[in-house]
Amino acid sequence: MAEPLPPVVVAHPHIELVHGSPFIRGSRVPVRRLWSWFRKGSSVEVILKRYPTLGPARVFDALSFAFDNQALVETDLAREQAALSVEESKALDPSKMSQLGLPFPKK
Repeated sequence: MAEPLPPVVVAHPHIELVHGSPFIRGSRVPVRRLWSWFRKGSSVEVILKRYPTLGPARVFDALSFAFDNQALVETDLAREQAALSVEESKALDPSKMSQLGLPFPKK
């Protein structure tokens, strides 16, 4: 099982925790996803084009949450990357494409 995530240091109105991972309230978009895009140089405008249903307030709040809670978001991102690495290493036949299963609890 994945190690527990650090606690939230600063709460934000558009962010909710789902099994410890921060998600944008009312969506299935994890904060770690927007943080990863932003950290790699994507602008807020690009993120809004990728996730138009979120709107600017929720995107800015997610990024603000990530800045205020970097340890939590970075740990969540590392946990996802580790889970993906394990699943990718299990793939025996790359010609058989299937969705990767992540070990995070379901709602």
